[in-house]
Amino acid sequence: MRIELARAAELLRQQEPDKVDEALRLLQSTVFSFSMKVCGHREDAEETAQDVLMKSVRHLVKIESPSAMAVWLYKVARNRCWMSRRRSKFAPQETLNLDDLMPDVTELASLTSTAQEGPEHRVLREEDADLLREAVLRIPPKYRLVLVLHDMEELDTPEVAKIAGLSENNVRVRLHRARLFVRKELAKGRSSGANSEARTSRKPPNCREMFANLSEYIDRRIDDLTCERMAKHLDDCAPCKAFVQDLELAVQRCRSYEVPGSAESSQRVWKLLKEEYLRLLSQAETIS
Repeated sequence: MRIELARAAELLRQQEPDKVDEALRLLQSTVFSFSMKVCGHREDAEETAQDVLMKSVRHLVKIESPSAMAVWLYKVARNRCWMSRRRSKFAPQETLNLDDLMPDVTELASLTSTAQEGPEHRVLREEDADLLREAVLRIPPKYRLVLVLHDMEELDTPEVAKIAGLSENNVRVRLHRARLFVRKELAKGRSSGANSEARTSRKPPNCREMFANLSEYIDRRIDDLTCERMAKHLDDCAPCKAFVQDLELAVQRCRSYEVPGSAESSQRVWKLLKEEYLRLLSQAETIS
C-alpha cells in the first residue's frame, strides 16, 4: 500500500480538524494519480477523483483500517473509471497471450549483447515517463487495472483481488502478462542491427516454463525448491538472465512512475472535501 494512504488513514483516525488538511490532500493525490493511470485522460481523472472522494467522504469519517480504506477507495475509483473511460488510441486486443509476449531467440540474443555493454549503455536507453505512460495505456484494461494496483499503487495480491473481483491466482496471471507487455513495448525499436523481416518467431522451448513463472520469481512468491531450480537455470542461461533483468527494469519503472496533479483543480476539490468532512465529523460528534 502507498505510504500516502497509510499516513492519511492514521491522520483521519485521530478525528482532529487540524489533521484533515494533510489527510485529504494525500487521498486526493492518490485517487487522481490512480485515475490518470487507468483512465488515461486528465479530464476523466479529475472528474473521477472529485466524484470518488465526495462519495467516499462519509465513509472516511468512520474509517477503521488503512487496508479497508484503500480497498473501498480503489473499488469506487475503478467503477467510476470504467463508466467514464474512452477507448485509448493505444488499446490493443482485449486478451494477452503468453506466447505472444515471450521473446524469440533473436531478441534474447540481442538482450544478452546489450546486457554485456555495461551500465553506460543502460543509462543511454532509459525511456522517459511519456513512453512508459503510453506503454501502460496500451495494456488491455482488465490487465492494466491489476498492474496499476499492484506495481504502481503498491497493494498486495489479496487487496488487488478484492478490488478487481478476481481470485488471487487470476491476479497473478494478469499481473505477469501485463508486466511482460510493458517490457515488450519499452523494448520496441531497441534492438541494434536486427532486420525485423529476418527475425525468427521461434521461441526457446526449454525456457518457456521459466518465463511463465518470472513474476513469481521476481516477487519472491515461489517455494525454495522452485526458486533454486530457476536460479540454476538463470546461471546456466545468459539469454534468460538478461531477459529477467530487462523485465525487472520494466517493473521498477512502473513502481517509480508518478503522475503530477493539477494545482487549480486540486485546490477546488480539496476545499469541497474539507468542508464536507468537517461537517460530517461535527455531526458524528454531536450524535455521540
